[in-house]
Amino acid sequence: MPDDPDVQKRILRAELRERRQVMPPHERELAAEGFTSRLQELVGSTGAESLSCYLSMPTEPNTRPFVDWAEARGIRVLFPVTREDGLLDWTVGEDQTEELGLLGTSHPGGELLGPMAINDVDLIVVPAAAVDATGMRLGWGRGYFDKTLGSMGKCPPVYAVVFDSEFVERVPREVHDQPVNGLVTPTRIIAF
Repeated sequence: MPDDPDVQKRILRAELRERRQVMPPHERELAAEGFTSRLQELVGSTGAESLSCYLSMPTEPNTRPFVDWAEARGIRVLFPVTREDGLLDWTVGEDQTEELGLLGTSHPGGELLGPMAINDVDLIVVPAAAVDATGMRLGWGRGYFDKTLGSMGKCPPVYAVVFDSEFVERVPREVHDQPVNGLVTPTRIIAF
């Protein structure tokens, strides 16, 4: 393995991306049920009345059933919207449409609330490629969540959502990388 953390990250991301792409549909469906149950447990244990959560892409851990559950219970959900300057805007998706953002990410359509809107949530749910035993998160390489989390003065609990095999012993890290407070897999919730 090369010594350069950036190269190590690229190699690990490619491996994880490949694993996600070849996951059989029935395993993906079972995992979605597990993610939904664990995320519901997390909301219950934190008492969150508002949260931020990404809308999953087809190969990502499926957050969509959880988001539907949260919204049906009156929990305010903010969705990230990528910007060209590397920051995130947020929306609550009040118009019930879905738009394609930068980098092929998806988000509900609606009024953009600005980067500071995240400061009002009780819980942050983020995507990840992997998380290690110290809580260090390996993202997908654009730094959107690292910048957001690193700029928050008072940050609520942050949980990354990964498949069980993506909870690893160690991920490569660089100075700008931000840890998470815990992770959610289809089978468990781990707090760091």
